[in-house]
Amino acid sequence: MQSLKFLYRIGKGPSSSHTMGPIAAARRFLKELPDVQTVKVILYGSLAKTGKGHMTDLALQQVFSDRKCEIVFDEETPTDVHPNTMDFIAVCDGVEVKRIRYYSIGGGEVVADGEKTEANKEVYKLNSFTEISEYCRERNIRIWQYVEECEGSEITEYLSDVWDTMQAAIKRGIVAEGILHGGLGTQRKARYLFRQKHIDESEETKTNRLICAYAYAVSEENAGGGTIVTAPTCGACGVVPAVLKYLQVKRNFTDTQILHALATASVIGNLIKTNASISGAECGCQAEIGTACAMAAAAAAELYELDLDQIEYAAEMSIEHHLGLTCDPIRGLVQIPCIERNAIAAMRALNAVSLADFLADSRKISFDMIVETMYETGKDLKVIYRETSEGGLAKKYRS
Repeated sequence: MQSLKFLYRIGKGPSSSHTMGPIAAARRFLKELPDVQTVKVILYGSLAKTGKGHMTDLALQQVFSDRKCEIVFDEETPTDVHPNTMDFIAVCDGVEVKRIRYYSIGGGEVVADGEKTEANKEVYKLNSFTEISEYCRERNIRIWQYVEECEGSEITEYLSDVWDTMQAAIKRGIVAEGILHGGLGTQRKARYLFRQKHIDESEETKTNRLICAYAYAVSEENAGGGTIVTAPTCGACGVVPAVLKYLQVKRNFTDTQILHALATASVIGNLIKTNASISGAECGCQAEIGTACAMAAAAAAELYELDLDQIEYAAEMSIEHHLGLTCDPIRGLVQIPCIERNAIAAMRALNAVSLADFLADSRKISFDMIVETMYETGKDLKVIYRETSEGGLAKKYRS
């Protein structure tokens, strides 16, 4: 598996696959052809169908701001390798000079055609939860210690930047007001949720309200093009920080404990990314929100110092009960139902941890099995339910 730096990416929203990925591809193209003056970009599949809603064209134009750039949305050509396919073409005097095909594979990562990964060096030799848990048991270490062993102690500094960025997004989001761009008229709600206290508010209601406020805050920042951390993607970026922020405020966990939790969550996200997918265009929203929920559940379980079986069960349940979740963003915007799903997934993550605390010794399904199942389920979903805005809510909603 790759370094967690390829999972937790700090950048601007609203989409890791449709905004951050194309930006990364454009920069790679310019690095290879620094003197190119005219560029043509052809977007295929999900990038073509929801690119405008995700501001893909605007992001590309910013990268090529001092060059002539033509962007074509090709919704007809099949995408056999990956639904997020794009061609970058260098043009001179109207003649094609060079063409490079890139795939935006989720979480802001891009690979060129014929390339295995953006960074071929893998820092983790173990690629299943079974292998990792056996390794940790043999050495009597926790998952975060395995991460530090593989990544080096300097990974702590990176995780600290990740946590600072997550907290900053929450801080901005819970005071921001107004309507999000895109034409849906989506009102920011994090501020309202955070401040709207009731005299007779129960502890359970307060918990849900605050978790939702934090999740809304980050997700709304993402939808507005603000700086966030992919966890594992932009569209699901509110789940992990919401759970960690709530637990730190509620239980007074230290920043060091939070960083250990983030490291634990990264293993869950990395395993899904390696053995299945974190791309909504490839496997539906189960790959994004389901993975984020599993990461958040594992992080919370680490904070509570649950054992390996309990961490596994919490993460497994989080995926299992998101199986089949479609990706149907209205108008291709990362707003409806995306923002709300972050809040619900954050609440569900804590529920999964509570259940795992009681029932881990009686579980039947392994984490590795549910990841394989999720991938197969995603491939079986009709393409209209995989970030094309052609099915589900995107099809039904009219304004």
